[in-house]
Amino acid sequence: MLVLGGTWFLGKEVVGGALARGWDVTTFNRGRSAPDTPGTVPIHGDRTSQHDLRRLARSGPWDAVIDTSSSDLPPREVLLATQALRDQVARWVHISTVSVYAGWPHEHLTENSALLQCPPDADETYGYTGTDGSPTKYGFQKAGGEGAVSEVFSDRSVFLRPGVILGPGEYVGRLPWWLCRAHRGGRILAPAPAGRRIQPVDVRDVAAFALDQAADSATGAFNVAHPEGVTFDGFLTGCLEVTGGAGHPVWESAGRLMQHDVKQWTELPMWRTHTGVWAVDSSKAVAAGLRCRPLGETISDTWAWLRADGRPVAHPRWAKHGIDPEKEEKILAGADQT
Repeated sequence: MLVLGGTWFLGKEVVGGALARGWDVTTFNRGRSAPDTPGTVPIHGDRTSQHDLRRLARSGPWDAVIDTSSSDLPPREVLLATQALRDQVARWVHISTVSVYAGWPHEHLTENSALLQCPPDADETYGYTGTDGSPTKYGFQKAGGEGAVSEVFSDRSVFLRPGVILGPGEYVGRLPWWLCRAHRGGRILAPAPAGRRIQPVDVRDVAAFALDQAADSATGAFNVAHPEGVTFDGFLTGCLEVTGGAGHPVWESAGRLMQHDVKQWTELPMWRTHTGVWAVDSSKAVAAGLRCRPLGETISDTWAWLRADGRPVAHPRWAKHGIDPEKEEKILAGADQT
């Protein structure tokens, strides 16, 4: 198997899982983010370089490739990679996102929901982000990336569309921020309603499903979201329990949070008012073998990783997550007066 990426978070879990299954694994990355996993055949290069891609292709063939490294690339770069590897890879498993749906995060989503439209050879300027944060330029770009894979690999391709991926090694900073906030204790600003159900999925479960699809013959797309999920209250309770934080949530309505210009999705990670944000149907993936561990296990294992000096790969998205303590206290103080 070939893994594009393969040294951190999802890519690292994919590689570890493949080696555990006894597979021969080649990784292709720039060799900058993290060490190569022992037991792999590492090839270093830039996937945006045609010269490096041709050099990679000469090391094939492979039964399958899992592409974990295209999240920040425009469709034309995905297209170049698929064209370079067309004759060296039997099957392409592409890690995509629920953001490719035209209706996300407003509507209930299945794999039959309409997609955003983006040419497979589009550059990084294509698309836009709506005034309410949807659709996103990122979603257009990822939809174009899917189109690039389909154009070259057609019925030899499969697309995994996760929403939020959490777990040890997370570089975005969503769960780590909530864990650190819970550990700090005190009154914790929380987005009402407490019973709202969220569907983040563990990185290890996404990796296992990706490997299953690499070995399978099914084609098409799968939504990868936790089929049961957890309430936001259950999520915060889990964070408080594992960290030993002496704190408690103070639930504030969406209206009050927006009055204080709390940025959805980032200042209070995973909070968003749109009704469809956590309405992703993953029953097709479950029928195909997706198994999701209880999110309490994800919370506990991520805290253990952080406590063991877990250090994610440096990424600018980490700094975007979490509300400033002074802003949080100001909102909480206002709650005392109402």
